[in-house]
Amino acid sequence: MRFSLFKQKKEPQLYTVAFYNLENLFDTVDDEKTLDDDFTPTGYKKWTKKRYHKKLFKLAKVISKIGYESANTPPVLVGIAEVENEEVIKDLLYTEPLRDIDYGYVHYDSPDERGIDTGLLYLKSNFEVIHSEPVTLLIHNLKGVRDTTRDILYVKGKLNGEVVHLFVNHWPSRRDGSSETDYKRVEAAKTVRKVMTEIEEAEVDPNYIIMGDFNDNPSSESIQTLIKDTNLYNPMEKLHTPSHKGSTNYKKSWSLFDQIMVSHNFFNYEKGTHSFAHANIFDDTFLTEFKGKYKGSPYRTYAGSKYLGGYSDHFPVYIQLKLNS
Repeated sequence: MRFSLFKQKKEPQLYTVAFYNLENLFDTVDDEKTLDDDFTPTGYKKWTKKRYHKKLFKLAKVISKIGYESANTPPVLVGIAEVENEEVIKDLLYTEPLRDIDYGYVHYDSPDERGIDTGLLYLKSNFEVIHSEPVTLLIHNLKGVRDTTRDILYVKGKLNGEVVHLFVNHWPSRRDGSSETDYKRVEAAKTVRKVMTEIEEAEVDPNYIIMGDFNDNPSSESIQTLIKDTNLYNPMEKLHTPSHKGSTNYKKSWSLFDQIMVSHNFFNYEKGTHSFAHANIFDDTFLTEFKGKYKGSPYRTYAGSKYLGGYSDHFPVYIQLKLNS
């Protein structure tokens, strides 16, 4: 009996792009310029070096696993939020298993009153930074006083040789009420749009990846302001189910504040370019509360002042791209 031998088609390599709100990744040192007193050994949270290093280990483990099952490699890009300073990013990258992965990072201190910033981790073998800068988010409260909040991190670089423009966001919170703070997040969307316009004046058909904790769902006014009349596609719209699925949970209702959007040219299939494969929420069981009334919710570090020892109150989100050859 003869068998015909057919050359098996090689599956394309997948590259994971992720975003993760790390939930208050503070060091244990009191910074007199920011409101970080709670996260000190004598503060409200009793934030000790032991707890800090335990959290670093947990977060490093998560980051290394995002998308690994299908890509067989750690994420090439990871946007992060709620990091206190450059030193905590260094500590994170020096923690196993990340210490064995050749990550670089981009970070700028922002004017946020709590001292929390955004950042970008990147695999040096796959991404080259061309330019980076913090984009100031100028917002004033109803009394006309500036509301200092996180900058938007902008990074231009080459992903496997293809130029991409990245925005890492952590938009103003809903702490004072959703409708009362909507205007702040709409202003954040307009700020990103303004930078996009400047890019488009210099480049034809630029590639965008816009990620972050937007403190709004895909259907919210701010996100719609961002994507309306642009070439942006939000794959997260299909993932959000308030009763079953999201990236963060409040009073048994799911929100998908953490999102990654891409420009439509990620649906091209030209050689040397990347094309969108799929998007997902990284909500593996080990990241969830395993019992009680919050079972299935993100396993967070604190509930008020009570130390739980978990990961974060957010699940990471990610997309995967194929490199066309």
